[in-house]
Amino acid sequence: MIEQDCLAWPFFDDSHRELKRKLSAWTDKHLHDAGHAPDVDQACIALVAELGEGGWLRYAVPKAYGGAREAIDVRSLCLLREHLASRSGLADFAFAMQGLGSGAISLAGSEAIKQKYLPQVAAGRLLAAFALSEPDAGSDVGAIATTARRDGAHYVLDGEKTWISNGGIAGFYCVFARTGEAPGSRGISAFVVDADTEGLEIAERIDTIAPHPLATLRFSGCRVPAAQMLGQPGSGFKTAMQTLDIFRTSVAAAALGFARRALDEALSRSVSRRMFGQVLGDFQLTQAALADMATGIDTSALLTYRAAWSRDCQGSRATREVAMAKMVATETAQQVIDRAVQLFGGLGVKSGMAVERLYREIRALRIYEGATEVQKLIIGRETLNAFRAAPPTLT
Repeated sequence: MIEQDCLAWPFFDDSHRELKRKLSAWTDKHLHDAGHAPDVDQACIALVAELGEGGWLRYAVPKAYGGAREAIDVRSLCLLREHLASRSGLADFAFAMQGLGSGAISLAGSEAIKQKYLPQVAAGRLLAAFALSEPDAGSDVGAIATTARRDGAHYVLDGEKTWISNGGIAGFYCVFARTGEAPGSRGISAFVVDADTEGLEIAERIDTIAPHPLATLRFSGCRVPAAQMLGQPGSGFKTAMQTLDIFRTSVAAAALGFARRALDEALSRSVSRRMFGQVLGDFQLTQAALADMATGIDTSALLTYRAAWSRDCQGSRATREVAMAKMVATETAQQVIDRAVQLFGGLGVKSGMAVERLYREIRALRIYEGATEVQKLIIGRETLNAFRAAPPTLT
């Protein structure tokens, strides 16, 4: 992978370079690209356990609860996801969901809830899930219809969640439901719901072009102790957005990892495939394609790690920077992978080929945790807000 120079960028310190070195050695020994597993549930459970045993899930939770750093470090998340994605889409998924699924607990959980769940997440003994989306509430989180009604020492949840990653295999779900303190997004609260809670069922398993554990959850009179609420009543929307702000940057990093793998495959093909008395890489059209791919990847890397550095070192939400990184990295990765498939010719669409798997893996990243169109709206809004706050003097 043509990525080592990136580690010399000022976005990183020596601890990040050491993390990358150890991760590369670990994946060489433990993570073999065997393609899509026949039983994706069992493969994901096994990967979570292996990542936990290797110590990598410790980067998904704070140090006080078994984590590797005092607070979640976005640059570490990104380095981990980029490298794991380049090796195995499912390994990246398994790691990412432990962080995203427990992120709301790290941010807003009581001390008792943090002690109960986070050490098990870090060890890979308990799978986490983030249950926000609904059939009619994806990008528009304020349209959530699932309700949580107070009943004595409990809340009673009713409604559906869909497109829930780790649905069906998670040990707990961070669920966002309407408690009604105020209209729209201000009336949403967050709860930790154990998978075996009565009234929670897996209504449907969802198959996608890149096999991952996904499901629709149904809540019917599901009684959850009030102590399982995260933060204060009505603060759930804020918690959800803060969680996504942290982990959305790592989606860009995963896309970057997929793109790097595609470029490596394309380069290997370009120097080995002979045609018309020379190799594919000798053709100017091939060189032009590789130039576009390499430039797009470096652009994505710069935006991704700028956003991560802004979160870690400037202490800001970096909403605009994160949206730029997510949009550019996922869209660029789609283009890079498509070009790699083209360079492989007929082999590029053969089931089981690395570029064919990448082609299926990348498509969802342009949608989840904020589709490209939503990222454009965020970037435009934030750019306008910055201008209005401090308009330049035009002469």
